[in-house]
Amino acid sequence: MHFEISVDIDAAPDTVWKLLTDVERWPDMTASMNRVELLDGPLREGARARVHQPGMPAAVWTVTTFTENENFTWRSRSPGVTTTGGHEVRPGPSGGSTVRLTLDQTGLLAPLLAVLMGSRTRRYVTMEANGLKTKAESS
Repeated sequence: MHFEISVDIDAAPDTVWKLLTDVERWPDMTASMNRVELLDGPLREGARARVHQPGMPAAVWTVTTFTENENFTWRSRSPGVTTTGGHEVRPGPSGGSTVRLTLDQTGLLAPLLAVLMGSRTRRYVTMEANGLKTKAESS
């Protein structure tokens, strides 16, 4: 399964980046997160975070790529499925910022998970993008 969403945000890229990388505060921006705990200090390549979401088991995500002020990708593994989430901030076409969030699921059980949880997954990623937009534009 692949899902992506882009949103234009009326806020400077550095403002949006700071909010996007403050993962422990994501629950303040979206109801799709109950709690996020950094396990290895600040967000950077190799850092891990435990993410608690409504109706889903807690998952540990490991940052696999991190480019300051631009993007980060993290990955979570469970039996039969690897989930990769991408987060990118770019200057917007008419000022402000454009944020692109992606989510990919691969592995033997990914097709089944897409059927069972696909609509919830897409809804949660959309909630996260919109919550970031609201928070950044009100900061």
